Amino acid sequence: MKILKRILLILSVLLIVAVYFNFPKLNFISGYASKNMASTVFITDRSAESVELNDNDVPLIKLADVETDGKSASASVFGLMERKAICNEGLGCTLVNEDYDPNTKIPAPQRVKQKNDLEFPYGDKEANDTIFSNVDYDQLQKGLDHAFSNNDVQKTRTVLVTHKNHIIGEKYLEGFTKDTPILGWSMTKSVLATLYGILEYQGKLDLNEPVLLNNWDKDDRKKITLNHLLRMQSGLAWDEDYTSISDVTRMLFMDADMTKAQGEKVAIAAPTEIWNYSSGTSNLLSGILRKRFKTHQEYINFPYKALIDKIGMSSMLIETDMKGNFVGSSYAWATTRDWAKFGLLYLNKGNWNGEQLFDASWVDYVSKPTLHSDGTYGGHFWLNANGKYPDVPRDLYSANGYQGQRVFIIPSKDLVVVRTGLAEDPDFDINLFLKNILAAIK
Repeated sequence: MKILKRILLILSVLLIVAVYFNFPKLNFISGYASKNMASTVFITDRSAESVELNDNDVPLIKLADVETDGKSASASVFGLMERKAICNEGLGCTLVNEDYDPNTKIPAPQRVKQKNDLEFPYGDKEANDTIFSNVDYDQLQKGLDHAFSNNDVQKTRTVLVTHKNHIIGEKYLEGFTKDTPILGWSMTKSVLATLYGILEYQGKLDLNEPVLLNNWDKDDRKKITLNHLLRMQSGLAWDEDYTSISDVTRMLFMDADMTKAQGEKVAIAAPTEIWNYSSGTSNLLSGILRKRFKTHQEYINFPYKALIDKIGMSSMLIETDMKGNFVGSSYAWATTRDWAKFGLLYLNKGNWNGEQLFDASWVDYVSKPTLHSDGTYGGHFWLNANGKYPDVPRDLYSANGYQGQRVFIIPSKDLVVVRTGLAEDPDFDINLFLKNILAAIK
């Protein structure tokens, strides 16, 4: 009996210790579950049951109990640490905290969605079949089919391939169509960077000018430029660890204003001395962007007016934080075809149906390897300069997001390839996927 009591005492102590150290994580579990549920149901019109069984069926997150009411979702873990996400038209869904004031109004974007009779990509009219003599369509279909094989592991949802500005193949998992918006996660970073390319082309900024945020003039941070931020080489401290209570999880699931966290970090190295991938840096850039406009409405309108609606990405929506800042690190949604349009804008070096949105040299800028990134990163785009994908041309560059969201741009093959899903390397073999697609292009 004494032994049993001792065992129960030890187990009780271990349980108390486990709860003590993991209780703060419940904030992030509930936060992720409620935010992902609200956004997916509100933006894509998918069912809560589908989100629970698929999108939220990941370790820890699946512990959360989630309730929805159409324009919001609440989640808790065993009744503890309830979090809520609230949705608004044009702004998506926002995870709110105890500081949330429902009377605060964030302006919705004033959008002008194109209406024309043009074929993809310059319009939404279905294109006539275009047969390229250098494309092996049987091989292409095999490549598409393979991307969906063993899909309990690969978890592919959509794939689209364009060649010479034409869709030559696309495939969708049951429940997803060409009209289903997909969360790009960190592909949003590449969209955000493009806004800086547009402003530079318009002569409204110099990437090499110091940023000079408040208090940065007192130390080495006064040397940080937009270029350093776009290349993730500012030298600022940042912990991008999604498995723990870290800088990035605090920012995404606790902060009302996500643009501040990175700017408040100390410098641990001089600019260009280290490369450190940071979602905080992308949201800092979103905050810097906001300061370039006189009104909040102008800031909210800018991505849509200058880029998104300009190239007909009518489905795209970038969600905001509680203070109305675009979450440029993570929260852009768009259909697979609209993500492909984004890639085609880059493939065409910033020219969209005769209109130049950013200078052709911007493509060289974002696809140039950043010092200390081992050839894997440029300016808010990922690269294959070091041959990470050995069977793929080295000129490939891409917008990458969590769980294998990808927009691949391969200039030497005149290709843009989009893949979305819920798994990435090694469960989804990117090199093999692209190798299969490339085998179809002679």
